[in-house]
Amino acid sequence: MASRHFSIERGADGSESITVHARGMDVLNNPQINRGPGFTLEERSDLGIHGMLPTAVESLEEQLVRSYSEFLAFETDIEKWVFLTALQDTNEVLFYALLGEHIEEMLPIIYTPTVGTAIEQYSHMFRRPRGVYLNVKNTEDIDRSLAATGLGAEDVDLIVASDAEAILGIGDWGVGGIHIAIGKLAVYTVAAGIDPRRVLAVGLDVGTNREALLTDPRYLGLKHARVRGEEYDNFIDTYVASAAKRFPNAILHWEDFAAPQARGILARYGKELCTFDDDIQGTAAVGLACALSGVRVSGGALTDQQIVVFGAGSAGVGIADLICLAMQQDGLSAEQAAARIYLIDRPGLLTSQMDGLQNYQAPYAKDPSLVESWRSAEGKLGLAEVVANLHPTMLVGTSAQTGAFTQAIIESMHAACERPIVLPMSNPTELAEQTPANILSWTQGSALVATGSPFGPVDLGGTTYRIGQANNALLFPGLGLGTIVCRAARMSDAMFLAGARALASLADPADHTKGLLPQVSQLREVSATVAVAVVQAALAEGLNRVAVDSPIEAVQEAIWSPSYLPIRTH
Repeated sequence: MASRHFSIERGADGSESITVHARGMDVLNNPQINRGPGFTLEERSDLGIHGMLPTAVESLEEQLVRSYSEFLAFETDIEKWVFLTALQDTNEVLFYALLGEHIEEMLPIIYTPTVGTAIEQYSHMFRRPRGVYLNVKNTEDIDRSLAATGLGAEDVDLIVASDAEAILGIGDWGVGGIHIAIGKLAVYTVAAGIDPRRVLAVGLDVGTNREALLTDPRYLGLKHARVRGEEYDNFIDTYVASAAKRFPNAILHWEDFAAPQARGILARYGKELCTFDDDIQGTAAVGLACALSGVRVSGGALTDQQIVVFGAGSAGVGIADLICLAMQQDGLSAEQAAARIYLIDRPGLLTSQMDGLQNYQAPYAKDPSLVESWRSAEGKLGLAEVVANLHPTMLVGTSAQTGAFTQAIIESMHAACERPIVLPMSNPTELAEQTPANILSWTQGSALVATGSPFGPVDLGGTTYRIGQANNALLFPGLGLGTIVCRAARMSDAMFLAGARALASLADPADHTKGLLPQVSQLREVSATVAVAVVQAALAEGLNRVAVDSPIEAVQEAIWSPSYLPIRTH
């Protein structure tokens, strides 16, 4: 990889070194080569920065101790986020080394939930731009903007783009959505070792419908109602054409789009390019992993489950779709699989005669005559009525409705199912459908629980239950790494299924108190396991564009680790 300021060389033995072309302040202002006091005195002289740093020379290990001490000095999460962001903008190696040492503590800071607060305050906390900002009113500038990065066709493995309409559980935040792309890329690197020098964040500014932003004199984005229809589609198509041409090896990752736009983009490009939507397919894969882990612990079979998904948007339907495909792998027909999944949205249980039913929801819509008797005396056919009459074994929450899984609903479910699988997957934390402590209390510790946001262990009746976090970070980094390793032409259903099954295989069926998913502290090991499974699935389908003799060896060789490479100056 080469840039105006540096290039990376790999020796015959696989070792790497960095040739620094920049001199003076250009060295210290580039976070990919800056080491601060980590530069030796000889390096300072050679690079023209002698006298620009304090006298002491620090090792990376010494810098880590000092940086962590600084981190702990901040009291609020948003202050810690500001500190880490500044570190990322100053010294990337130190930033990723620090994250790697304290990943469980810092992941909620650089990503959900704290990144949500940073996005809300983006225009009031703006410091230094990172990534590429594209404006729907200047479509003709897209290619020039991507060219301005200075990155060539072989320099980019991954691009994360967002139009910021459906950020986490907080909705439309306009230009601030660039932080979701930046945060996602940081997780790719710390979790799976994807080289941070080979990634790109893109903000797709198509306006905002949030009145508070449109009337804010400090708002930095396009002050225009969200653009829809043909103009929006043309903007996305132009971006895709330019990105695919300039960076032909890059995965195009879509993040936090509203369901109609997300589905439309996948329909246009999912079969043609190496692309995916994490809110649909990534969430689906980690949701499937939770389901498979729950079934593995309970001792049942996936094909025997009766599943209720509360929230029929991108995430909920995506989970339903992948569970259906897994059931088909296990022997059911598509119709049989869909019949075992019940989707509930704002109007209630989805039925075939319901107005406004989306085409992607239609396979799960039930015959109204079969569920009419389930209605309450008031005519409701919502979550409580479905649980009371269906007696589900699994309940998935993607609704962002705080406390929607009430005590009555959980107890009703448990009355007919000894080991109910309950997955309140909405985030951030305050939007979870229920807390693990309540779910376990209401089922006397019998429920198998995983959540979308981080929750601490639950102590109940002398037993401590670790709560697995159904965090996409357990899946998408390994998915991306595996795809990069084999240069997959596209990302197939089989690759997502393989990643989910690999993640589920890490659950301990002998001890349900250990949680349905691995701990966040195990992200590197988890990502490598997922990546190997993804490579194997791509090879089986012939989607690889490079030969891979040993998936395990290829994955290990591809993992980037933060360290100060030997510097060459000539």
